Amino acid sequence: HGLPLINLMTATASMESIPEIPEKYQGLDRYDARRQILADLDAQGLVEREEIVENVVPHGDRSGVVIEPWLMDQWYVNAEELAKPAIKAVEEGRTKFVPERWNKTYFEWMRNIQPWCISRQLWWGHRIPAWYGPDGQVFVEANEADAIDAAAKHYGKTVPLTRDEDVLDTWFSSGLWPFSTLGWPDQTAELKRYYPGDVLVTGFDIIFFWVARMMMMGMHFMDGEVPFREVYIHALVRDEKGQKMSKSKGNVLDPLELIDQYGADSLRFTLAAMAAQGRDIKMSTTRLEGYRNFTTKIWNACRFLQMNGCTRSASIDLRTVNEPINKWIVSEYSDAIEKTTKAIELYRFNEAADALYHFIWNSYCNWYVELIKPSLNDDNASAAAETRATASTILAGTLRLLHPFMPFLTEELNREIFASDDLLIGASWPAPLGADEGDAVSELRFVIQLITEIRYIRAEMNVPLSAKPVLNIRGCTELQQRAIDNQQAALLRLARLDGITIVDSFVNGSARGSVDGMEIGLPLADILDLTAEAARLNKEIARVTGEIEKIAKKLDNPGFIAKAPEDVVAENRRRLDEENTRLNGLTAALKRLG
Repeated sequence: HGLPLINLMTATASMESIPEIPEKYQGLDRYDARRQILADLDAQGLVEREEIVENVVPHGDRSGVVIEPWLMDQWYVNAEELAKPAIKAVEEGRTKFVPERWNKTYFEWMRNIQPWCISRQLWWGHRIPAWYGPDGQVFVEANEADAIDAAAKHYGKTVPLTRDEDVLDTWFSSGLWPFSTLGWPDQTAELKRYYPGDVLVTGFDIIFFWVARMMMMGMHFMDGEVPFREVYIHALVRDEKGQKMSKSKGNVLDPLELIDQYGADSLRFTLAAMAAQGRDIKMSTTRLEGYRNFTTKIWNACRFLQMNGCTRSASIDLRTVNEPINKWIVSEYSDAIEKTTKAIELYRFNEAADALYHFIWNSYCNWYVELIKPSLNDDNASAAAETRATASTILAGTLRLLHPFMPFLTEELNREIFASDDLLIGASWPAPLGADEGDAVSELRFVIQLITEIRYIRAEMNVPLSAKPVLNIRGCTELQQRAIDNQQAALLRLARLDGITIVDSFVNGSARGSVDGMEIGLPLADILDLTAEAARLNKEIARVTGEIEKIAKKLDNPGFIAKAPEDVVAENRRRLDEENTRLNGLTAALKRLG
């Protein structure tokens, strides 16, 4: 209708004294004015009816008062022009999103961008560098002195100026971060070295608010150079049911409380281990407990090596070791370096954490440390010295690999165990060794498989720890025979055996298994009541089968799937998998009895 836009209220929410407002309402508080207007309409018979209408009324976050529409001059940026080179940079691959699917989100926002309001009526922030002359002329300068000079040139004399009271939008200031923190506009050494950055790690919810703004600002002020080459979009942390954390739901996990309870490194490693690309993290305290135990495992292993003189040994060229056990751990270590490095380069932090976890927990702590215990005090001084040096060198390298995931623990162990004043954060990253995988490595891997299978059979059959059966073997290869002969002492100790015998057939009552084509049997007739054990297994099989049928029936019901909460359905599926695994184990145990 071509009507002018006017403010009816003052900044304090009272009615303005302007011709457009009847004099009787001028100066009244907004609520008083509304009540008076309604009363006047009613007095004139102009109110047709009153009814309660639900409406969304905005309130201030901090003050809690109702927010009223109010016209103000604002500062805007022509974001469409700034966005063009930023869009082109991603199209051409000069900046890449990981995972790549976030390109679409970036393009959708940038190709439909609107003028960007950058002024905010707040106390905190960078104050807008604009000054107004007596007639409203605007002078935008770096500082007040420059503004005064510019005004003097404009008016031909010095005049009083008033600075704009607004501050810049937080995201405007944040968008300057990649270069403003490095000394820009001066061409500092830091700016030349660190701009552009290699990778930005952030969440998807601020791709537009922050990433896009940094791209636009960086390319505009840094001569078209992108601020970073890759943008890694990490997962969101949700609760263990996959729901977004919120105070209203009461499912918020305070990271400071988790750090107090489990440790900063345990939390950091947990997040890395669960950070699969494209999937949100379902944070579980059970996982935190597991990785806290992992830190304890590392600490205890380091203490053991320290007490046995390993950490005082000089480093060794790992490619020159001779002892089979050392050749094996060097091969495992080299493999861990390769897997961890490749995973980090691809931003697959969960795979990197998994590779380190399995190497440290299984290969190094569970197997290597256990296997070398006798040799550390062996009469063969040369072999003992090599083993100490190997254990020490690999431990030092492992701390460097683990440092990005557990910086506090690794720095402390480096200082405490190795008495080093050098920080790991400045240490070189280990490189794969290209270790030669000869028969010695194959032998050790076979022996570890064999011990693992024997332990599995013992656990499955409830064989007491104190019992030491004889291991019967049949159909072994030359390499397997040599491995058993060379590592017989370790086999007897770690598998808790009384001896090893090659047989043509297995006696009745033997729990049987196989390892890489070789058949094994543990005669248990003199150790267990096999009839009672079979009865126990059959009873447990019946119970587990019933549980599986009950869960499967529930999951086969379309009504349950449609109505039950997602987390309840997921829990039932998890239980079904768990019970099926248990049933397979019980069935295998019964089969072993023959």
